[in-house]
Amino acid sequence: MKTIQELLEAKSQKKIHSVGPEASVMDAVVTMVENNVGAILVLDGDQIKGIMSERDYLRFITAKGRTARDTPVSELMTTKIIYTTPGATLNQVMGIMTEARIRHIPVLDEGRLLGIISIGDLVKQIADNQEVHLNFLQEYISDNYPGPGPKG
Repeated sequence: MKTIQELLEAKSQKKIHSVGPEASVMDAVVTMVENNVGAILVLDGDQIKGIMSERDYLRFITAKGRTARDTPVSELMTTKIIYTTPGATLNQVMGIMTEARIRHIPVLDEGRLLGIISIGDLVKQIADNQEVHLNFLQEYISDNYPGPGPKG
């Protein structure tokens, strides 16, 4: 089973998109749209202060009478950060995300931010892994597997 470290290394989009806690909600949304991501980390220097997702924004717009231009991200970001480590397996992280009902999870190694994984990243990788496994089994069943010795 692949690890989160392997998934991070294989990701096509490796840049970590972030804003500061004082940035406006509008700035955060524009950054998310421009980079086609569903969540953005809120960083103060290299410290994670929160995460803002599309869901957070929708809840904010629905429940509050404030404007995105005048509201700092710090007022609506999620501050309870659930994270994973590079050695975790894809299935472990899928379980964490499912249980916590989150779609994005930062990857930390001894407090250092390495990246962020989305549920889409996990699903794509797990599907790719299953396709490779199915191809192997099909070759094996059809006797095309170049196994370790003569058949007998």
